[in-house]
Amino acid sequence: MNFLFTSVIDPSMDAAAFLLCTGTSLILGILIALTHCFRNRATPGFLVALALIPVISQTVIHMVNGSIGAGIAVAGAFSLIRFRSIPGTAREICSIFLAMTVGICTGMGYVGIAALVCCIVLLASMLYTMLLAGKFGSTEKTLKITIPETLDYEGVFDDLFQTYTVKHELVRVKTVHMGSMFQLEYKILLRDCAGEKSFLDALRCRNGNLEIVCSRTEFSREEM
Repeated sequence: MNFLFTSVIDPSMDAAAFLLCTGTSLILGILIALTHCFRNRATPGFLVALALIPVISQTVIHMVNGSIGAGIAVAGAFSLIRFRSIPGTAREICSIFLAMTVGICTGMGYVGIAALVCCIVLLASMLYTMLLAGKFGSTEKTLKITIPETLDYEGVFDDLFQTYTVKHELVRVKTVHMGSMFQLEYKILLRDCAGEKSFLDALRCRNGNLEIVCSRTEFSREEM
């Protein structure tokens, strides 16, 4: 492994120490992401970014350690990210940081570290995305239920939610059809995706067979 660091890197930097720091950053990044989503709603992309940013930042610090000139150059380069015309997602911002880090490494002559860190971060990104997308993105749904104005919506579906969902939250109530009906919007986490039809059938019996929409939760582009 030291072959990657010879001839293009400061001899004082040890390969084993660098890999130890990288592994520690990955582990702590995962802990930060898991802690962030504890009783909190977060997009899979943001959790992936939280898990990867420590190892990317650690690499940059390794590159500029002890060099004032390099530190000033890095600060100026990273400040350019804020001038993007369109706000990006957390994963896009993380990819930009990775690209900047690789460019800094190669620009300073640390070709081996650039290739090594790029491979580690890309593999970790794909792994985290597959794991987190399956956990957070498949069973969370947005449920919209239309009910007549004569029906008291407070608690009317509680027994069905307890049967078919792990958690539910009423996030919006609005009037539709000239105020003759209400539309309730819930964020739900289904117990079993295979029981979704039974859940919708039970809701239809309760709301008088009015319109019901159950869709995947979509996160806005601006949401982290």
